[in-house]
Amino acid sequence: MAVQCTEAEWKIMEVLWDASPRTMADITKTLEPQTGWTRHTVITLLKRMQEKGSVAVDETGPAKTYTPKITREEASASQTKKLLSHVFEGKASLLINNLVDSGEMSLDEIQELLDLMRQKEQL
Repeated sequence: MAVQCTEAEWKIMEVLWDASPRTMADITKTLEPQTGWTRHTVITLLKRMQEKGSVAVDETGPAKTYTPKITREEASASQTKKLLSHVFEGKASLLINNLVDSGEMSLDEIQELLDLMRQKEQL
């Protein structure tokens, strides 16, 4: 499922991926120290995320609970495809080149990438 998350929605997804289901109050309490968000902000974001299909809501208990409908891996893959398409002309090599040139990739990470490529080549 290809669901795009905004930066704010990603913060909520991280909380839900860490432990689910969670109530809106629990999500707000978890995020408030780092974001300053009120319950109204979290409610608005959760409604938007439910409409997009990234979270499911369960209204059977005393309080609504929210659960992610996509995995962290699915969201990461979707965001990566979007980044490649919009910024790097769909070319992973341009992204990797940028990461290497900017110093964002350590030598260990470059070696991991080379090892991964060798493994894929043997398949």
